[in-house]
Amino acid sequence: MVPNGAGGQGDAAAGPTLEKLLAVMGAGTLETYAAPRGLGDVVEGVTVLDPLEPRPARGQVLLAVGVDPRSAAAVDAVRDAAGSGAVAVVFGPGRTGPSPDASGSRPGRSPDALRAAAEEAGAAVLFRTAWCEWTELIGALRAGLVLCGVPADPAVAAVAPGDLNGLADAIAVLVGGSVTIEDVESRVLGYSSTREDVDELRRLTILGRRVPQWRVAAMREDGFFQALWSSGDVIHRPAHGDNPERLVVAVTAGRENLGSIWVAAAGGEGFPSHAADTLRSAARVAAVHLLHHHRSRRTHARLVEDAARALLDGRGSAGAVAEHTGIPVRGHCAVLAVRAGAPCKGEDSGRLCALLAVRCGSSGLTPVVVPVDQGALVVVGALHRDAGRAVEQVARLGKALAEQVARMFGPETRIGLGTVADGLAGLPESRRSADLALSALLTKGGDRTVAFASEVAETIALHQMLDALPGPDPAPDTPVARLVAYDAGPGGGTMVETLRAYLDHFGNVPNTARALGVHANSLRHRITRLTEVSALDLRDPDARLLAHLQLRLLDRGDA
Repeated sequence: MVPNGAGGQGDAAAGPTLEKLLAVMGAGTLETYAAPRGLGDVVEGVTVLDPLEPRPARGQVLLAVGVDPRSAAAVDAVRDAAGSGAVAVVFGPGRTGPSPDASGSRPGRSPDALRAAAEEAGAAVLFRTAWCEWTELIGALRAGLVLCGVPADPAVAAVAPGDLNGLADAIAVLVGGSVTIEDVESRVLGYSSTREDVDELRRLTILGRRVPQWRVAAMREDGFFQALWSSGDVIHRPAHGDNPERLVVAVTAGRENLGSIWVAAAGGEGFPSHAADTLRSAARVAAVHLLHHHRSRRTHARLVEDAARALLDGRGSAGAVAEHTGIPVRGHCAVLAVRAGAPCKGEDSGRLCALLAVRCGSSGLTPVVVPVDQGALVVVGALHRDAGRAVEQVARLGKALAEQVARMFGPETRIGLGTVADGLAGLPESRRSADLALSALLTKGGDRTVAFASEVAETIALHQMLDALPGPDPAPDTPVARLVAYDAGPGGGTMVETLRAYLDHFGNVPNTARALGVHANSLRHRITRLTEVSALDLRDPDARLLAHLQLRLLDRGDA
């Protein structure tokens, strides 16, 4: 007898052990009767024991269907199984035998000869529970092996991880029919080679890379998706009109829905009897592929985002961005700085970035969206060769994005448009101009939502001037400092607010009164009192300029 694995311990690299398989399957299907060498042997497959067939391959769990565990045939089965390198033999529950005692064992269930044979041969002996039929046990064992990493079928196993078209072809061969693999949004991730007699729905789905919206809406309305994601089994959709019958199964990993597999019957031929079982097995294997696909996509997206962010921050390489995005190093490109009209974090940030990417892509541009605090930076490449036309493209895109983002995130959305660069190396400067334009739009107020820096140059220049000045508190003994102190005194006051409005309206009393919501005479009285408190000479242009700058600094400090 040659044991499977030295010392009864499986090689983790070779495959799952019997112990791991039993742990994955959980209680309720199998009971361990004897395991003289422990449960560390490596399991490579499940085989139904047939005395007329040659010895099974090593590493198998043998199902002794129809063999009475009290018979001499059972003893021979255990000895032969151990001699062929089998991991374990599973017997049915038997027709007689006492119930378990307090310890859970079944002392009278199998003869001593079977236990002695197991001890001598070194093979594990298991019993199927009475409430688990052989067909259910076979499915449970194979499912457990798939979850432990053993592929369910050689044809499917040969498919490289993430090759969803290859996986669809393999499933099509095994199940019979035309296969599409879709994500949870009914977008096509992979499909099998298409025959000439393809139905119209499949043709539209493959050409559009997603199930037509009208079809998705109809399935959602009749509750199909709810049934698909909750059933955990193959769903049969009968033929209807020109559409052939279909089998559908959800692909899941734990509680996460990853996608679905659809199989359309070929040319009215129907499905073979094993189609549903094969599709169930294929769905378990497909989970590995879809996880690989999602992780690969997330990994690539993170590489793209990191490369773009580094370049925009002035510490990255144009070559790295070109490598990860496909945007040529040379060619017109630009940055748009987007600020959503509502707080944008977590899932909302993801929704914003997805919206921006889809809208840019629909305009024929190559976008890279980099999330930032309360918004995003959008890099667009493949702009028109003519610089003037490229600028027009950016302006049109900015307006379109502002409208769509405002509809989803609120009317306070603003977008700063960066200068058009001749190549990726110029993107840091484009980002800088986009940020300046956005900052000007956010502080200037008004209805304008999109602008290049050149269109709000005065506001930008004022910001730069204010940035060079000391911080928001006005210098001591200046008129504005006196007004701030007065307003902060007992009973408060509106001196600062009044002066700000008066200067903003060039000293025009009627306009200032309307802005403050007071009568003109009341305003004149305030102005008189204001000059008395602050000693501000409103006829002196230097005094007015200093006061206005100090008020702007106060506004920035409050913001």
